[in-house]
Amino acid sequence: MIVRLAREQDLPHFLDLAAQVEHWFGPMVEDPGFHSAVDTHIRQSAALVATSSESALLGGLLFGAEPPIYHVHWLVVSEKARGQGVGRALMADATRRFVLGPGSIEVVTFGADHPGAAASGARTFYEGLGFTPAEATDPGPEGGSRQIYRRAVT
Repeated sequence: MIVRLAREQDLPHFLDLAAQVEHWFGPMVEDPGFHSAVDTHIRQSAALVATSSESALLGGLLFGAEPPIYHVHWLVVSEKARGQGVGRALMADATRRFVLGPGSIEVVTFGADHPGAAASGARTFYEGLGFTPAEATDPGPEGGSRQIYRRAVT
C-alpha cells in the first residue's frame, strides 16, 4: 500500500468512495459542494489517498488545520479494503504530514445511537487510534446524530 498526496485525477475515485458510504452520510456524489471540498483539499495539498500496488484506490482522507486544532474532514476506506490497516495508514501519514505540534486532532463521526456507528466501525476505529468521545455536534445531512472525537498530540 502507498499513501500519497491526492491529485486532480483522483477526484473520480473519491466519488467512488463517497458512493459506498452515502447510505450513512447522505448524498455526496452528485453534490457540487462535496466536489468543491475535494478539489479544494487537493489543490491545498490537504488530501491523501491510499493505493494498492495495482493503483486501485483503497481509501481517501481530507484534512484541515487550525493549529492547535487539526481536523479530519473526511476519511473513507473502500468496502473491499476495510479492516486491512488502510484507515490507520492514512491517519498516520496525515499526522506525520500535517500536525506540527501540541494540540488536538478532531473528527466528527457517528453518534452512539446512529445505525452506522456499529456497522461502519468508525467509533471503534477512532478509539483504537487513541481518540476519545467528546461533545455531541450537529446532526449529519441525513439527520443522524454526530459526535466529536478528539485525540491530544504532543
